[in-house]
Amino acid sequence: MSKKDCEISKLEDLDKLRSAPILNSKQIELLTKQVEDIIYKTDWVTIGVMSPCIEAGIEAVRRIEKRFNYIEMKCITLPSLNGPIFLKANQNTGEIHARIEYGLGEGILISCHNEDITLPARTIGPFPLDFFNYKQ
Repeated sequence: MSKKDCEISKLEDLDKLRSAPILNSKQIELLTKQVEDIIYKTDWVTIGVMSPCIEAGIEAVRRIEKRFNYIEMKCITLPSLNGPIFLKANQNTGEIHARIEYGLGEGILISCHNEDITLPARTIGPFPLDFFNYKQ
């Protein structure tokens, strides 16, 4: 089954994917509502981005910050070389760290955390790098 042919209608459908699927407008609408319901109930998030370059990774984080009205996180560790990256942005610490990493898929993973440690963290995604461009 190709990424394009995936029947994606709920967040759990993304769990089995290594890379973000291509989504149509109906899928984006369905997933956006589900994502917002989860994120607005969480205390803080970590954002993992797998992208072809650092600029695309940071841009994806900035769109999420803007979308959810988060304080802009600071870039602490960035690679000095060009190449595919894995970036981790931690809203709790306000820091972004990235490294060159080959062999990854592409997309955004969001881990939702709560101050109440009895509530499990939940990771959702992968979402396309431009997923948070869309406004409902």
